[in-house]
Amino acid sequence: MARDSQNAKQLCALCADICQQCGDECSQHEAEHCQKCAEACHRCAEACRRMVA
Repeated sequence: MARDSQNAKQLCALCADICQQCGDECSQHEAEHCQKCAEACHRCAEACRRMVA
């Protein structure tokens, strides 16, 4: 992104998808560390989506 790569938006979109999937999976588990991971992954996914917009 710093060098205005033509692939930056695609990379951010892929990162958003991967983080969303990870967060969705972790959120299905009751363990506290899984819930914290899910929250972090969902925040990361949202940040990546904002970069694509």
